[in-house]
Amino acid sequence: LARERVGNATPEDRIRQRCSIAVGDFAMADLMRFAGDPVAAGLAALAQKAPIITDIRMVQAGILKRGHGSEILCALDYGEDIARERGITRTSAGFIALRDRVEDSIVVIGNAPSALLAVCGMIGEGIRPALVIGTPVGFVNAAESKEALRALDVPSVSNFGTRGGTPVAVAAMNEIITILAERAGYEGPGY
Repeated sequence: LARERVGNATPEDRIRQRCSIAVGDFAMADLMRFAGDPVAAGLAALAQKAPIITDIRMVQAGILKRGHGSEILCALDYGEDIARERGITRTSAGFIALRDRVEDSIVVIGNAPSALLAVCGMIGEGIRPALVIGTPVGFVNAAESKEALRALDVPSVSNFGTRGGTPVAVAAMNEIITILAERAGYEGPGY
């Protein structure tokens, strides 16, 4: 059904399918935005075992652990002192603490617009992740943070508007991992 409703001609169509299924709404497919050949960028980064850095543990927990050799880090596990000192969110502080690891990494943000804005700031300063998947949900800076991401010259997957969330971010990342696993010849459950 998803293939019929969304299409299946490109890897981006596969991401649109998976994201629509994740939220139970085919309208999500029309909201997805892709910039800078994000699937190719994600596949190349995974092939290099680039770290995957998430904003929250729920995103970290949802990402497939098989089919790639990348370490999956959560920003919440870093930067607590920075958050206290600067009065900023823990997710933003975590990305600031992980600044040196953000270069050439895959950033996956499904919840925290503040974290996406922090990463956008780093990109503006010359740090370049291999791929940013930014789909935070909500009414406070979610749409604005995704617009800021799309204005940057970095491979990205995002969505228009206030919708999004952890399921969308995880679905996009997992579809890229699935494509990598398929190209490696793996056809088992979970892909």
